[in-house]
Amino acid sequence: MGRLEGKVALVLGAAGANNMGQRIARRFKAEGAQVIVAGRNRPILESIANELSGLALTCDITDRAQVFAMMHAARDWQGHLDIALNSTGWGLLKGLLDTTQDEIDQMTALQFKGPFYFFQAAIEAMNSGGSIIQISSATATIMLNDHAAYMGTKAGIDHVVRCVAHEFGKCGIRANSISPGLTETPMTAGAKQTPGVFDSFLPGYPLGRIGTSDDIAAAAVWLASDECFMTGENLQVNGGLTLRRNPTREEIGAAVAKATKH
Repeated sequence: MGRLEGKVALVLGAAGANNMGQRIARRFKAEGAQVIVAGRNRPILESIANELSGLALTCDITDRAQVFAMMHAARDWQGHLDIALNSTGWGLLKGLLDTTQDEIDQMTALQFKGPFYFFQAAIEAMNSGGSIIQISSATATIMLNDHAAYMGTKAGIDHVVRCVAHEFGKCGIRANSISPGLTETPMTAGAKQTPGVFDSFLPGYPLGRIGTSDDIAAAAVWLASDECFMTGENLQVNGGLTLRRNPTREEIGAAVAKATKH
């Protein structure tokens, strides 16, 4: 423990009860960081901030002014900001031809434009260098049916992460992505409740299990720590899923049918 002692960390996307952002925030605190949690649900944020003896900030990542105001407040809280992690996202599952203009606009605002603002604001706030971490997805690399808008925006912002690393390494700023596969989170709780869905993904995992938020938090601690000599990379923290593949729509359907057959 204590790998983040003396550091101030901001986690955006921590407004969902026990979601990935909150699990990461708790792990950062356990490693010695002073933690700021941010998102759109003020009561939930205040609850976890109190738990962590930290700070709660309200922010909609799609609003550039709010993102910069959040980052300035985070820096001013202790006079410096060392870690900025973005875990916001929207798991839209919809066929490419069925995805509406409004959905494309929402996905682009949340998963491309918003993170772009987040990087800009974090760079400005990190006076003495630091670590910027973007939660991406294995599906930015491998295929999954009915996920095109999500996958495309995640892949695009991963490349912007590389641009940040390339341009601002001279300022002592590292920028990296983490790509989970299917992970047990509140966002995937509905899928897990459908018998057979999670089982259909297991053959794609060489390590033999579905990932957890704690797996991602452990990777985030390393990226945030001074031990990390890496920038511009996408860590595939998904049990080897990207060595193989996600199941097809037909395979998922067959697994569900088998699990629900009487």
